[in-house]
Amino acid sequence: MDLNRVQIFAQVVEQGSFTAAANALGVTKATVSRKVAELEADAGVQLLYRTTRALKLTEAGSEYYSHIHRILSDLQQAEDLLSASQLDVRGSLKIACPIELGQLVLGKVLARFLAKYPEINIEVELTNRKVDPLEEGVDILFQIAEPKDNRLHTLTLLNTHKTLMASPAYLAKHGTPSTPDDLNRHKAIRLHSPHIDIEWSLFDGKRWVTLEPLAQLTVNNVTLAREAAIEGLGIAMVPTMIAQEALEQGLLVPLLEDFPMRQTNVTLSYPKRAYLPRKYRVFIEFIYQYLFANNGAEVLQVPDFIQRPDDTAR
Repeated sequence: MDLNRVQIFAQVVEQGSFTAAANALGVTKATVSRKVAELEADAGVQLLYRTTRALKLTEAGSEYYSHIHRILSDLQQAEDLLSASQLDVRGSLKIACPIELGQLVLGKVLARFLAKYPEINIEVELTNRKVDPLEEGVDILFQIAEPKDNRLHTLTLLNTHKTLMASPAYLAKHGTPSTPDDLNRHKAIRLHSPHIDIEWSLFDGKRWVTLEPLAQLTVNNVTLAREAAIEGLGIAMVPTMIAQEALEQGLLVPLLEDFPMRQTNVTLSYPKRAYLPRKYRVFIEFIYQYLFANNGAEVLQVPDFIQRPDDTAR
């Protein structure tokens, strides 16, 4: 049996097309088509109906796929078990991360990680779009959101600590709000994204108040919102980790700190597996060591295989 043909056929079924399977496997579409044709020729049976718009399993193809899917899953578990026990750490990791988080943190972390583990190769996509790790072959997914995908194992790393802020020049010209209602008389720099909670919701001591102040500028990038606020265009809601330097330098001033905002978390997710490959484990451990060193007791959720340092234990 040519296992390579079997794996390619399984990818065609799971990806829904020869093109998508070729992209997932890193080979040409012609190679995928040829391997599936060879598999059908050797079996003496048609496995797929091919049309110009879609692929559909034949009855024989459906039965064949149900069997090989279990076999390939068992092989993957065996590979994961071997990977989890190996002493040398090697392999590839594909990582997806929000743009701002990647620019702020991930570069320095990856440089140190790869220096320690030279046999690991990493491919990173910085994006604020919605990523499906299983469909796209992503090993590690960072998000600033509340993931609801039960196919993934998710670790909650940190709270984003979102805060309203503005420049001293803006506040000198327009005044400093002292209550949430005051925001209705101010200009806002609004964030717009279909995947992140970006409402201005503040707790006034009794209830959550959601506001929609006038926005002259709407953006989909929090770094741009921060820079526009520094230039005095209005009030922006920015995670303190993104604005820390500007706050320390006095370029921005935090507002309404007595009125907490609804918060989101930074999370790390990976596909659920029977055994955690060693390359996953050492990367996750490295991320946590970085967080312990830089964020201490702010780290929210720690997996069982990682020991929280005593000086940050809660």
